[in-house]
Amino acid sequence: MQPSFSIIIPFYNEEESVVAVLEEVRRCQPEAEVIAVDDGSSDSTWEKICSVPGVRGLRPSANRGQSAAMYAGLQAARAPIVGLMDGDGQNDPADFAKLLEGMKDGADVVVGYRAKRKDTFSRRAASKIANRIRRMFLDDGVRDTGCSLKIFRREAVQYLVPFNGLHRYLPAIFKKAGLRIEQVPVNHRPRAQGTSKYTNWDRALRGIYDLIGVSWLLKRKVHYPSIEEHQA
Repeated sequence: MQPSFSIIIPFYNEEESVVAVLEEVRRCQPEAEVIAVDDGSSDSTWEKICSVPGVRGLRPSANRGQSAAMYAGLQAARAPIVGLMDGDGQNDPADFAKLLEGMKDGADVVVGYRAKRKDTFSRRAASKIANRIRRMFLDDGVRDTGCSLKIFRREAVQYLVPFNGLHRYLPAIFKKAGLRIEQVPVNHRPRAQGTSKYTNWDRALRGIYDLIGVSWLLKRKVHYPSIEEHQA
């Protein structure tokens, strides 16, 4: 039977948290298709994914980054609605119920924003500055693009062009495609295990580079007009 909701979770060297994260997702969304993507981990993340019942595992042959893992999961998803979350345990999968409720009002995309962030002061400050700059360039109207909790209709995947950093610009791409976006507050938890794969400096450099590219791409994107067809 085809699932009604697919959840994609990228993991990279998260052997300490992967089982707990996947089991919690299964408890919160027992009917969902859960797709765990191991992004070429060098630890036992893949073995841990395979040990959790009811989880569909994907394993690319090499590490290609979070966006590539996310895109692979989206391509494999079978449900008409897909959801995204991080694999570090800071996202609360119970919030998917709230996001799905938001879609009932006709939204094509529902994104979460972290009402009370549990990160360090330096990370919160860096994120605030980055969000402000991003909104200036892209005018996507989203207050917290760094929040990984998002859901959207699977047909929206057709608007995505795979590139490193894609996961940070989904709302801007969807808005440019004419999709309706809603935002809801979600829970955010301190990281209990493992370490972040990014530093503030690394995020800043990548963010500036990607922002220029995405801004160019959205300005040059071809928007197909409606087509009238006549069958002789």
